[in-house]
Amino acid sequence: MSILVTGGAGFIGSHTVTYFLEQNEEVIVVDNLQSGHKKSIDVEYFYEVDLRDKEALDSVFKSHNIEAVIHFAANSLVSESMVKPDEYYNNNVYGMMCLLDIMKNNNVEKIVFSSTAATYGEPKSIPIIEEDETKPTNTYGETKLTMEKMMKWFDKAYGIKYVSLRYFNAAGAHESGRIGEDHDLETHLIPLILQVPLGQRDKIYMFGDDYPTEDGTCIRDYIHVMDLATAHYLALEYLRKDNPSEIFNLGNGCGYSVREVIEVARRVTNHLIPAEVKERRAGDPAVLIASSDKARKVLGWEPQFNALDKIISDAWNWHKSHPMGYLDD
Repeated sequence: MSILVTGGAGFIGSHTVTYFLEQNEEVIVVDNLQSGHKKSIDVEYFYEVDLRDKEALDSVFKSHNIEAVIHFAANSLVSESMVKPDEYYNNNVYGMMCLLDIMKNNNVEKIVFSSTAATYGEPKSIPIIEEDETKPTNTYGETKLTMEKMMKWFDKAYGIKYVSLRYFNAAGAHESGRIGEDHDLETHLIPLILQVPLGQRDKIYMFGDDYPTEDGTCIRDYIHVMDLATAHYLALEYLRKDNPSEIFNLGNGCGYSVREVIEVARRVTNHLIPAEVKERRAGDPAVLIASSDKARKVLGWEPQFNALDKIISDAWNWHKSHPMGYLDD
């Protein structure tokens, strides 16, 4: 039987596809290539299909014996979601409704969902646990939470079991350096920092140095993309054992400040990387750190690449060999 990966040509999706293939799974990829890169995957079956095209999506399901879905396809830029909420609801929420409807009609009853820490909003306590209040502060997080709730009701009505993985700051790249992070509009801290030694920007900006943290800059929980890929596989194995639907946080359980990330990047790249402090951005919490105890206990998940040096080294290995991303291939 096959595993269908939606959004499988994106950053986390492509690394998960690679990992699943390494586990000898038969993988089918569906991606509309709005932000994904076909060069990032090497599969026999790839379909350039938008989830909202139900006829085309249904054709994919009817052409293969699909056991489960790993669902990454979604718009995911927080700032963009605040000015284009209609697009985010249409693509993310309506796309999920179409996918679940096609799954129901084709008797596919397992889905692993790529969710986000943005479902929590401003945390009231650190580390964040799965039982904490979900109160998103942006449209992106709200759509992801809505998608989770939709899966809950499809489970109750039709028995479609799900695992929702709420993860924090994905980073790094495959150790081979063959695939990595490539966004048309880059918003993630580590690749932005690495653009400095690549000569693509003069300096990196730190937004605020007056937070209630040890060095005054925001602290975030960074997780290697291959550890995320492993978690998706373990979530699938969990569902294969007929376990109930569940939600898990994924993070390293420790945080790194913006200054620390820059300092490690300087060491890894052997580059000065000038940094300049600018005003705080609205809505940036001081600290976001996940508790992954539940995923460790229930899924048996253990991050293998949780050292920040390793995360940045793998990212640098990809970026320095692909300074223009997949255009270099």
